Parts: sequence; structure tokens; C-alpha cells
Amino acid sequence: MAKFIIVRLVQGFLTLLGVTFISFLIIKLSPTDPFAQLKLNPQVSPQTIELLEKQYGLDQPLLVQYLKWLKSALVFDLGISLQYNAPVLALIKERIGNTLLLTVPSALLSWLLAVPLGFWSGMKEGSLTDKAIRLYSYVFMSFPSFFLAFLLLLFLSKSGFFQLGGWQSLAVGIVTLTLISSAGLIRLMRSAVIEVLNSPMVQLLRSKGLKGWAFTRHILKNAMNPFTTLIGYEIAGLLSGAALVEIIVGWPGLGSLMLDAVLSTDLFLVMGGLYIGTIMLLIGNLLADLLLAYIDPRVREKEIIK
Repeated sequence: MAKFIIVRLVQGFLTLLGVTFISFLIIKLSPTDPFAQLKLNPQVSPQTIELLEKQYGLDQPLLVQYLKWLKSALVFDLGISLQYNAPVLALIKERIGNTLLLTVPSALLSWLLAVPLGFWSGMKEGSLTDKAIRLYSYVFMSFPSFFLAFLLLLFLSKSGFFQLGGWQSLAVGIVTLTLISSAGLIRLMRSAVIEVLNSPMVQLLRSKGLKGWAFTRHILKNAMNPFTTLIGYEIAGLLSGAALVEIIVGWPGLGSLMLDAVLSTDLFLVMGGLYIGTIMLLIGNLLADLLLAYIDPRVREKEIIK
């Protein structure tokens, strides 16, 4: 298992290098200029622009720029924002709390809603209950998150009890993300339960007369195995999965900050957001792999043999 963790960490580091270098390259090769507004200002001289480029290291070759950024990023010095003239890490810390306040409750509610509903739907395949749960899943899976948020805002604003901002915007964002996320998870849970019910293992359990909670526990445990692989995406989604919803409902999280950074070609702020998001995804995937090895003895034995 120790070898497995070391290999995963090395793979994760190489992935981090690849993601950050490609992202850095794309941003640098984009036709936009971070100092475009300053260059249009007649009061700002070309010498001042050159001084700013030298100050931020943007006058050096691309590879040198990336290596200097990477060296600092490895110790979480993400540079200075070109737009806000403030440390990138401080800007992210300022907004990350608001984003987690939106995404953590919605993620928990999604799983608490999806697991029992998906399990019930799978166990009652073809019944009226199954059809009702599938209808719920199909309806909310068909909505883009930003469009559902817009519809909820429109409906609530017509009621006269809603004002954009504060806890009301937070509530709309949580409801939107919960409905969208739970719809997809329900389908996955239902499919996993049906697959387990049709497996030889369950036929053996039935032939032995196993019923009640003991039977249900075996079904639930085996149906949950595929869901452990989703943990990595869920952890990464805590920061990046709500960007559009944040912008629509007017919640001051990382979404609006990253949008401003992209529109203004704020190299260091965009790279800082990508760096933190990639690290969270890699950590989530590692935790998912370890959890899967813990839950499923077959995976654990395979890794030990390696």
C-alpha cells in the first residue's frame, strides 16, 4: 500500500506539472494583453509599461517565466495579481470561505438525497416509485445549473419576498446545486443497485434465504463502491463547481473573482486558481483510491501484490 501511495503522489505531481504548464502556455499565447487598458491611456508612457512588465517578469522567455512561477507556487507563493495589485493567495483566501459556504452544504445535501432515493429506486425497479424518482432525475439533469438558478431567481423575485444578495442568494445557490447534483447521483446509484441485484453474489444470498437488513447491507455496500471514485471530483468541485451559479445569484465567491481574472488576462490570479483546484482534485482522487482499497478487498489485494 505504501508503494501505491508513493506512485500516486508521483503521478499527481507530474499531472500538476502538465496542467499548470499547458494552462500557462495557453494564457501566454492568448491574443489579449494584461496591460491593454494602460496602453490605451495617453498618460501612461511606454517606459512605464516596460517597467511593469519587468517588475512582474513578463519580459522574460516563456519557459523562464513558468519555471519562476512554479518555483514560487511549490511553496504557495502564487505571485501578485495584475488586476488587484494584491497577493493572489490573499485574494483566494478572501473568497474561498464564501464558495465553501455554498458548495459544502449542497454537496452534503446532494449525497444525503441521492443515496437513499437512488437505492430505493433501484430496489423498486419498474414500480411507480421508481418512475417518480427517475422523472425527478431526468427533469433536473436536463437543466444547466446557471439556467435553473436564473429560473429560481425569476420566480422568487416575482413573489416579492426575495432580494438579491445575502443569505437569500446563498439559499438559491444551495438549492440549485443540490437539485442538479442529486439528479445525476440518483441515476448512478440506481444503476449500481440494479447491477448488484443482477449479480451472481445476490443470487447466492437469495438462495441462502438472506433477507432484511443483512441483505440490504450487502446490496448497499457493493453499490457504493463506484461512488468512491466520485469523491475526487466532489472535492475539486467544492471550489470550481459553483462558478456560474455564484455569478448568476450574485454570491461573492471564487467564481466572480476567476471570471474577472480571465477577462482581464490576470495571469497570476488565473494560474493561482487553477493550481489550487488541481491540487484539490489530486488529493480527492488519492483519497478516493485509498477509500476504495479499504472498502473493496479485491482492490486492496491487487495493490499489495503489485
